[in-house]
Amino acid sequence: MSEQHSNRLLWAMLAGVVGGATAGTIIGQPMVGIEWIGTLFLNALKMTIIPLVIAAVITGVASLGDVRKLGKIGGYTLGYYASTTAVAVLIGLAVVNVIEPGAGITSEDINADNSYDATERTPIGFSDIVLSAVSPNLVAAAAETKLLPIIVFSLIFAAALTTLGAKGQPTLKFFESLNHVMMKMINWIMYLAPIGIFALIASRLGKAGGGMAFLHEAQAIGGYVIAVLVGLAIHSVFLFSVLRLSTGKGLDFLRHLSKALFTAFGTASSSATLPLTISGAKSAGVDDRAVRFVLPIGATINMDGTALYEAIAVMFIAQVYGIEMGVMEQTIIFVTATLAAIGAAGIPQAGLVTMVIVLSAVNLPLEGIALILSVDWFLDRFRTVINVWGDSVGSALVSRVMRS
Repeated sequence: MSEQHSNRLLWAMLAGVVGGATAGTIIGQPMVGIEWIGTLFLNALKMTIIPLVIAAVITGVASLGDVRKLGKIGGYTLGYYASTTAVAVLIGLAVVNVIEPGAGITSEDINADNSYDATERTPIGFSDIVLSAVSPNLVAAAAETKLLPIIVFSLIFAAALTTLGAKGQPTLKFFESLNHVMMKMINWIMYLAPIGIFALIASRLGKAGGGMAFLHEAQAIGGYVIAVLVGLAIHSVFLFSVLRLSTGKGLDFLRHLSKALFTAFGTASSSATLPLTISGAKSAGVDDRAVRFVLPIGATINMDGTALYEAIAVMFIAQVYGIEMGVMEQTIIFVTATLAAIGAAGIPQAGLVTMVIVLSAVNLPLEGIALILSVDWFLDRFRTVINVWGDSVGSALVSRVMRS
């Protein structure tokens, strides 16, 4: 895609975001009728995820040459993801303690959506997260878009491939060709992005009964919404500062990633956005090896926005119920929110599932999740943008390490 077409598409996507929000606010319920257009766009993106991830990870690892180099790069990547997620949780805890969005209100003051029964969820343990990394049926994992076992298989497959020398070259060339084909398909699909994003946002607001109905729901917990948005804004600036200080990249890098970030906002799925994140990082000059290795892993385990949101949400629930969270309880929240974010799949509202872990760890009522459901779909879009932004910054940092 030429630079001129790319810029036009970016403006068209921005128009889709603004137009969708406007149409959903003013027209309301009738906009649900165009939801299928957004679903079509989302499905088209998801269609490319599995072959793209497999091809990108295998060729990315193989391009490193000696598999022993994978340990250094892999350790640096995981270290970055773990540290930025921990910082996100700390920011969330700091913001929620300062703003105290749940102070002065009770669960009776909020007309909560009780359609989500958290008690029906089976708590996720550490062993469940470990076992989810290896699937006995890769076809089933692919069908359910479970990226973690796909990535683990691809890493091992690529490591084995690098030990075969000339015998492995035909297989490697196949995956390199597949990677190029998938990127071409993604460029084609992106022409659907403006109307797809428009439909996704407008129809979701329509389901909420229109913009006025949503604002009425959000008003009761406005402090919570503000706390989450402030926390995410602070973390986005932190990530930008890390990018600037570590690589020298800045607004130009952000511009190249804009299409991915708009798509993340429209789809609320970091996995569905992965093809655009890869394309944007490449166009921003990030080392191709870092792009293919770092971003698929990040879309699976790096959930800065989700971790920050969970810390604020759990503290908000505690404040509403009048339960005091001391230093020890907040330390537990810090640890469990950081670890739970790793287990969150890159799908819409996965944070609601992993929040059960954090609530259970500090003995808070699971039904408290119902207090935030009315605005979760809205905040989910913002935290997905931060998830994708964190992945992108990580690829730039690892790229710098590879070139140094």
